[in-house]
Amino acid sequence: MRARASSLFLGPRQPSQLAGVAVALLGVAVITALILPLRQVTPVVATGVLYLVVVLLVSVVWGVWLGLATSVVSALAFNYFHIPPTGRLTIAHTENVVALVVFFIAAVVASSLADLVRARTRQADLRRREADLTAELARLLLGAPTLEEALPAAGQRLAQALALRAAEIHLDAVEPDSRHAVFPLADGDRRLGTLVVSLPLSDDGRDRLGHRVVPALAALLAAGRERERLQAEVLETQALRRSDEIKTAVLRSVSHDLRTPLTAIATAAEALAGPRLSAEDREQLAAAVTAEVARLTGLVDKLLDLSKLQSGFAVPHTDWLSVEELVAGAVAAQAQDADAFRISILGEVPLIRGDAVQLERALANLLENAARYSAPEPVLVRVRRMGERVMIRVVDRGPGLAYGEHERVFEPFYRGPATGAGNTGSGLGLAIVKGFVEANGGKVWAESLPGQGTTFVVELPIEPVSTPVEAPST
Repeated sequence: MRARASSLFLGPRQPSQLAGVAVALLGVAVITALILPLRQVTPVVATGVLYLVVVLLVSVVWGVWLGLATSVVSALAFNYFHIPPTGRLTIAHTENVVALVVFFIAAVVASSLADLVRARTRQADLRRREADLTAELARLLLGAPTLEEALPAAGQRLAQALALRAAEIHLDAVEPDSRHAVFPLADGDRRLGTLVVSLPLSDDGRDRLGHRVVPALAALLAAGRERERLQAEVLETQALRRSDEIKTAVLRSVSHDLRTPLTAIATAAEALAGPRLSAEDREQLAAAVTAEVARLTGLVDKLLDLSKLQSGFAVPHTDWLSVEELVAGAVAAQAQDADAFRISILGEVPLIRGDAVQLERALANLLENAARYSAPEPVLVRVRRMGERVMIRVVDRGPGLAYGEHERVFEPFYRGPATGAGNTGSGLGLAIVKGFVEANGGKVWAESLPGQGTTFVVELPIEPVSTPVEAPST
């Protein structure tokens, strides 16, 4: 309650002068009426001090000039109604003159003290609002992902807090013109940016911006620049560490896969050089070399695909595609016979937009993975339209995925626990599937329970066709 009263009487802004006049006149009238019964019990001169209550109140709240006017009105009312001879504006005794002088002095002192308190309150309120503004700007500039993204909001908040028409913060130098005032933002000799403020701008506002707002804003920009530099260093360090981890993983995971076909090729080559080989043995060795070369080529292709995906160079070249032809091409690329796969197209499946090479390679890797774990049972491939999506489900009859492996199987070089089917994969196929499918706007995930096989679901978007599109010819 005391704080509210102090804020009411000594706030940073004076109340309405019209209200002050009304309070002064009403207060003088009340005091004048109150003195009438008091004259019976106390000397008239002593009652004049009651007018000081009104004089002090008006001086404190409405300032010195209204306080002085209230002093004059109080003196006239006291003289006219209570100092003999009453009913006349005549001062017969010196003590009455002293009372009038006391009224004036009290008004000047009280109003001066009130103005001082009000000025200090105004300054304190200004400092508080500037501190709040600095904290808000710090949150905006240091909390955004990049400093550039936070500048428009920070400029808008600055204009709102300082009652400016518009304010903009730039990270480069801006030349002043007839409609804008510019304030350089610098950290020592280093230029950080420029604060651009729309004109007109008062001298007080210009001084406030130049001496209090600009230094705080420059410090925040310097902190934001330093934060971005440190973040860049952290990201670079993380990228280097990730690169080292990938290189190590490649060497560990692929060295065996590379060495095995190379060893087989070298052994077959040495055997082919023997003079006592029959034609049948030579054909078998040649077939083994061909198979191992194909295996080695497939591994190198997967490494190249993964490298493109991780470096961001796997940009899809989209065209209208037939999903049935994509699936047929992926099946044809498998080492197994076509009988190892059962394909079912449910309903009419529209054309989709995508990169034929990437999507066919993704499906081929998915079928290769499923065939490895499903043999001797066939792999089921089901294609159907669901709303604005084409769903491709690849179902194997393998041992299924353990808890926690549904996401990990798509990580590069991850190989699940060895199974009866043999864990002979390179750990690259499913990572390539995920990369190529997502690059073409789709999604892929695994659905599995231990011991019940695994279903990999590929979801591809259907784009609206403005003109009839024919299926690509084969």
